[in-house]
Amino acid sequence: MTGSAGNARRYALLLLRYRGRSEKELRERLKKKGYQAEEIETTVAYLIDSGFLDDRALAENLKRQAMANKLLGFEGARRFMQQRGLSKETINETLEYHEDDELHNIGKLIEKKQRSISRYPEPKRTQSLMGSLMRKGYSIALIRKALKNTISDKETEE
Repeated sequence: MTGSAGNARRYALLLLRYRGRSEKELRERLKKKGYQAEEIETTVAYLIDSGFLDDRALAENLKRQAMANKLLGFEGARRFMQQRGLSKETINETLEYHEDDELHNIGKLIEKKQRSISRYPEPKRTQSLMGSLMRKGYSIALIRKALKNTISDKETEE
């Protein structure tokens, strides 16, 4: 490990200690720090070979984080993963569309949001819910279906 290449490797490992990064993110950070292209390539190759840098594993972690913790929809999860520098191929191989899971998450979000919008009149509540869910990456058709289910559930409770 020569001087500058060793420094690039140490810096990359330091970055990876804080959170998982995609290959693209790591390359950008090393370039921003002033390392030469050859040093960056050597460092990235070493990290991939050593198992420290794995876009597939990162994609799986981000998918869990996006869908379970952040309750993002399919498109929201896709955007989240793209922002982290993952390739479209990796994202497509990782993400799977499950309408039932999305409906379940929408139900959770509606329940959570109901408390904060209960003071609004009905049309404003629906508009607020739809906007919030669309920003999280859910489709309009799925949102309408979930809202219809929620309304019918409330009517059966009464």
